[in-house]
Amino acid sequence: MRILFVAAAKMEYSGVLPFAAAVRSPRLKVDWAREARLAAHVVLLAANGAGAARAAAAVDAACDGFHPDAVVSTGFCGALDPALTVAAVVVATFVSGPDGDYPALPVSSPSAFCAGSVRSIGHVARTAEEKRLLRETGACAVEMEAAGVAARARQRGLPFYCIRGVTDLADETLQNDYNKTLRPDGHFDTISILASALRNPVVRLPELVRLRRHCLLASRALGSFLADCKF
Repeated sequence: MRILFVAAAKMEYSGVLPFAAAVRSPRLKVDWAREARLAAHVVLLAANGAGAARAAAAVDAACDGFHPDAVVSTGFCGALDPALTVAAVVVATFVSGPDGDYPALPVSSPSAFCAGSVRSIGHVARTAEEKRLLRETGACAVEMEAAGVAARARQRGLPFYCIRGVTDLADETLQNDYNKTLRPDGHFDTISILASALRNPVVRLPELVRLRRHCLLASRALGSFLADCKF
């Protein structure tokens, strides 16, 4: 099977690349891409920035040359279900976005995962209170790209999956305002994040260190899961 994976940032693929073979850099109009073999599949790993529009553009760019048999929205997510821990893997049963709901196909895996609905929104869900309200919709996790990927997959008649790794918890309020640093190109301005963190270093700098550690753990768990799961 030829599978297109779409994430926001190349860091989200750091855990899966060690499992990939014959990795090469294709010419593609996205921020970052690698084509490789993963288990029995030929895969294209694409990252094109945060948000539904950037993710949808990645699907369009990739489909022109790669011709996938299926599309997977992947990368990091925030927990809405209090039972989810850092690096837990979430497999969406459907994705709920601003323009409607999109069913997502199941996978099988020897590794543990949470199956449930995923909420796709246009910003980082920062506070425990916002996460609590999103949880009331029935979603177990929240992220920013899956609705854009799902919409393009539906338009193109391609099977759609959504597989995510948890980086922040349901009861966790992020002290750094990442939404203020999100640039139009879909990337977070690291200089602005650091400058903001230095205005309250006792609280905000440790959060940056902790979040990076959580991202590395989630990426490793996600990479191992993607290498072993059956589509």
